[in-house]
Amino acid sequence: MRKLMLLSMLLFAAATPFVQLSAQGPSAGTEDAAVRAAIEHYMRGHATGDGAHHRKVFHPESKLFFVREGKFSQRTSEEYIAGHKGTPPADEAQRQRRIDWIDVTGDAAVAKLTLTYPEVTFTDYMSLLKIDGEWKIVNKTFHADRRKK
Repeated sequence: MRKLMLLSMLLFAAATPFVQLSAQGPSAGTEDAAVRAAIEHYMRGHATGDGAHHRKVFHPESKLFFVREGKFSQRTSEEYIAGHKGTPPADEAQRQRRIDWIDVTGDAAVAKLTLTYPEVTFTDYMSLLKIDGEWKIVNKTFHADRRKK
């Protein structure tokens, strides 16, 4: 009977969609919300093309890592921000962005985001630290899934 109950619990857990991990403890909701607010600046930077949103959330020493054409690549956050034009993308109305999950432990957090654009879907993984009372992105790794034309 115990084996059957354990098997049922495992099957239920496996069938349940994994949507979000959250912080734990007494300040869980507060920290989760603060990390979400930081990530919202990141997403507003994309939506508006305004690098000020990204400068607010990226730590000045943060880096971005990715694979392009099979090769490991990296950029500083400042190089990344400099690529913004200061205006919303022409296809902004067709773009969607979402936070898939956030996991917070103390002053460290990770987040997964999906940015769906007409020609590419980005999956971003962010590492954040709470520095001087503010959540900052210290590392971003991402994958770009380009659609075939």
